[in-house]
Amino acid sequence: MEIGLLILALVVMLLGIIIIAKTAVVVPQQSAYVVERLGRYAGTLHAGFHILTPFIDVIRYKHTLKEMAIDIPEQICITKDNVQVGVDGVIYMKVIDPERASYGISNYVFAITQLAQTALRSEIGKIDLDRTFEERSTINGSVVAELDQASEPWGVKVLRYEIKNINPPRDVLDAMEKQMRAEREKRAAILQSEGIRDSKINTAEGVKQETIKNSEAKRQQQINEAEGQGQAILTIANATAEGIRRIAEAIQSPGGQDAVNLRVAEQYITQLGNIAKTTNTVVLPANLADAGSLVATALTVMKSMGDTGASAPPPPRTR
Repeated sequence: MEIGLLILALVVMLLGIIIIAKTAVVVPQQSAYVVERLGRYAGTLHAGFHILTPFIDVIRYKHTLKEMAIDIPEQICITKDNVQVGVDGVIYMKVIDPERASYGISNYVFAITQLAQTALRSEIGKIDLDRTFEERSTINGSVVAELDQASEPWGVKVLRYEIKNINPPRDVLDAMEKQMRAEREKRAAILQSEGIRDSKINTAEGVKQETIKNSEAKRQQQINEAEGQGQAILTIANATAEGIRRIAEAIQSPGGQDAVNLRVAEQYITQLGNIAKTTNTVVLPANLADAGSLVATALTVMKSMGDTGASAPPPPRTR
């Protein structure tokens, strides 16, 4: 009897442990469990400790509420200009309604993956190959809009989609590389020609400015020289006029005319003497009486000045 009771107690204890294990549930953070009661949806268990009804409540689905990144396999897409390119990407989504994610579709990951590939082929077919590389953001936005609209009944939110690689065929890549090389060489040639043009323009402008500056400097020099010559001529003319005026005043003064006659006689005799010294030829005036009268006049003036004791006025000096 005691052994039988012990075995019964052990069986009851084991059954109790099994029941507790089946009914006591701890849901992790950022997770949700869908519970069915007798085959029908009974509720959603969120993070925490929960007790289920034994043999009636069953956890049918387990969902994570974290954001998930799903890789989209590479597929062949045809562009608007009929070029085949291989495109792959990655999609980011999260479950926002565990009930609809459980009963709205059988496998939302597979469905969204297939829908992403279909939407991507449609968007790539709308643009040319050259624009596929620069229109990535537009393509990503269009794919996200279509996926988000289609996945709303499934309780899944598509957050974003990113294209990872766009792989054109090898011959297309070679053609694009040649085109880019030709474009770069064209830009280099244009820049070089523009540099040469600018250099010639700058050189011509420099020569022009230099010519203008030289002509202005020469013009200013000629003006300065002309002004200097004019000032010199004016100064000489003023000095000559002043000398003539003083000579005229000296002649008009008493004894001035006699001094002039004496000066003329001296110069006349001196020049005749110089001619006789420098050459062997004797030069005589055509009218000796004029010379004699001139000398006599000079002697008379000197004599009259000696008799009066006054000195003759000095000959006028000119500047």
